[in-house]
Amino acid sequence: MTGQKARMLAGELYRADDPELQADALRAADLLHTYNHSTPGDAAGRRALLEELLDEVGADVEIRPPLHADYGYGIRIGTGTFVNVGAVMLDVARITIGADCQIGPNVQLLTATHPLEPVARRAKWESAEPITLGDNVWLGGGVIVCAGVTIGENTVVGAGAVVTTDLPPNVVAVGTPARVIKDLPRD
Repeated sequence: MTGQKARMLAGELYRADDPELQADALRAADLLHTYNHSTPGDAAGRRALLEELLDEVGADVEIRPPLHADYGYGIRIGTGTFVNVGAVMLDVARITIGADCQIGPNVQLLTATHPLEPVARRAKWESAEPITLGDNVWLGGGVIVCAGVTIGENTVVGAGAVVTTDLPPNVVAVGTPARVIKDLPRD
């Protein structure tokens, strides 16, 4: 592992133009191309591609193409989760999706971030912070989850919301930025 990949995985500033990271991104792009153009009836073939691409994929996970990711190896998805079309998972840092989650169409999970300082940003430095979704989270269509966010179990995020800070378990959140509007009953 090169210094830049180690820096990325440690959550430090790194440069994505590193040859090892570029090779990892190309590997993911090739697997995603095959997955995104696979035959809908080939469940076993699609499953094999997800197992090769992702760090962990639980039983009975369904991801409807197209799926977009940076590397794939930073993504863990729990059992019974459904991901609708057009998901973008920028897994520069770890993305952990719990069991039995519902991810609406065109949801974006964006771990990547960039320096605010213009000189560092112009020099192509970047970093990332992990995203975690608890079990049974439902993200409506078009939700954007920003770097460093954790969403607690059973929480529902309304369509089009932009989640910039952590959300507790068992709530409904909507808006830009997302804000809690309702508590949900606990099972």
